[in-house]
Amino acid sequence: MPVPTYALTKNLPDVSFDDALARVTEALKTEGFGVLTEIDVKATLKKKLDVDFRRYTILGACNPPLAHRSLQNELLIGLLLPCNVVVSDDEGQGSIVAIANPKEMFKVVDNPELGSMVGEVDAKLRRVLERV
Repeated sequence: MPVPTYALTKNLPDVSFDDALARVTEALKTEGFGVLTEIDVKATLKKKLDVDFRRYTILGACNPPLAHRSLQNELLIGLLLPCNVVVSDDEGQGSIVAIANPKEMFKVVDNPELGSMVGEVDAKLRRVLERV
């Protein structure tokens, strides 16, 4: 499956979903991100639609200093926060980690003051992928 430009991804062929989720959470912490939200998509779809889906969790990750600086420069940037990170089961072949590509996501914001911050966030999130 081709990777869309809005995603940074890493396949973890020998890593269980639970281990991948733990690794991602720890790697985010190492880079100064806290997990504000954790959405269990599989459970939600089962409850709301009574359909089965692979294990799939969306983490809403926030780096408070960077979020604060961003909000000071662009009040409505909160519409694009927090950074979304997906951990999904690869249907018996390990796990997949995907992170919303900040450079693509923030293209819609016409504010040059955010350029260096977007680069900082991008570098941190790429290191998260390297660590998992």
